Amino acid sequence: MNKLTELTLEQFCAELGSSSPAPGGGSASALAGAIGASLAAMVASLTIGKKKYGAVKAEMQELKKQADAMSQTYLALINQDTVAFNEIMAAYKMPKATDDEKKARSKQIQVATKIATQPPLAMARQCSDILELCLTAAKLGNKNALSDAGVGAGMAAAAFRGAVYNVKINLSALNDQAYVAEIEAELKALQAKVTELSEAVYTTMAAL
Repeated sequence: MNKLTELTLEQFCAELGSSSPAPGGGSASALAGAIGASLAAMVASLTIGKKKYGAVKAEMQELKKQADAMSQTYLALINQDTVAFNEIMAAYKMPKATDDEKKARSKQIQVATKIATQPPLAMARQCSDILELCLTAAKLGNKNALSDAGVGAGMAAAAFRGAVYNVKINLSALNDQAYVAEIEAELKALQAKVTELSEAVYTTMAAL
């Protein structure tokens, strides 16, 4: 199969809806994050060059630069999430006829599962950054594109929820309880920040 980001939207959705376990929610969450960042960039693009918004030109240019880079990061995570999941599946397919094989298989499952927490965790860590960009876009950007900033924030929030679900399902299969506790604490802190920023965006959207 081609890299997921090389598929058309129709092909990607068909693959997502197939019986194949990957791509799944993790890759879909990454796509949501990429769309959220791209919408923040869109608002900036529609603001730059407008005389009415000349005072925020430099800020919008920087916002667009950051949002474009973030979109690319999330697009890369679409593929990374599926690759990581496939490594888990490969570990489960390892031979288990002898005690040594069983031990090797169990160890590899744990290794692959811990690695698989990383792509969705990376998504979750950056969703607040997208929300901050969307909030700035909503407050300072072209008011004709205010709804786009709001949709971008909604996509970022959805990406965060999806990423958290995917981190947690992997954590539930891990034996390393210290690692699990560390990541769960981080997710809790990230949730508080995402909630705060989401509410700030929705308050700004009340102007519609």
